[in-house]
Amino acid sequence: MVTPADDAVFRPVRTGNPFEETVERLLQAIKLGVVRPGDRLPSERDLATRLNVSRVTLREAIHALTEAGYVESRRGRYGGTFVNAQLPKPRRTQALRIARELGDGLDDALILRDALETGAAEAAAVRVLTEAEEDHLRKCLADTAAAKLTDYRRFDSRLHLAIAEVTGSASLTSATADVRMRLNELLDAIPLLERNIEHSNDQHAAIVDAILAGDGTAARQAMKEHLSGTATLLRGFLA
Repeated sequence: MVTPADDAVFRPVRTGNPFEETVERLLQAIKLGVVRPGDRLPSERDLATRLNVSRVTLREAIHALTEAGYVESRRGRYGGTFVNAQLPKPRRTQALRIARELGDGLDDALILRDALETGAAEAAAVRVLTEAEEDHLRKCLADTAAAKLTDYRRFDSRLHLAIAEVTGSASLTSATADVRMRLNELLDAIPLLERNIEHSNDQHAAIVDAILAGDGTAARQAMKEHLSGTATLLRGFLA
């Protein structure tokens, strides 16, 4: 089933740098948990159509991700391109370099994320959700709470993207995916602290509970507190 998150990451690329942007879109799908380790990517024909790129460009992008250790190609009746069960580990030194290069751009990305995600939480709460959308939120919340340390960031990303999805706004979902990717490598550089994860899971539950209760003010406030803690950790570890 195609979800709003699928549409957000597998949207047409711009014409300037089709190869680079195709790689970016595929990495978004993997790093944000839209396509999970072990899952098969959409067919080559489908991906080329949705991304609006040639199949040659798509194959080159998939080859680059294969070389980088993100995907593998399998032959046969049930073949295709699959996300590797073990993904490359992020390097903190690379994250520190990115943080230095961002400079004031880090604050810009954090402010943008705050505006987008607090607004998404409130918008999701005041909207009448379908049963399927409520189940989607609960599942993403449960998956995140049960995630292993090695998988936590990816499930965390998927939950935040799910909140944007249930607002019903494709533009907001795309914008949330984009800003999450801007911060993704930096978030990966934060050590996964047990106490912090417990606190994060409690905050996630408060956000989802407020959304399901239709309390827009509480949902916005819970998300703001959650994002504030993450921003503080980012600034601390990357200073």
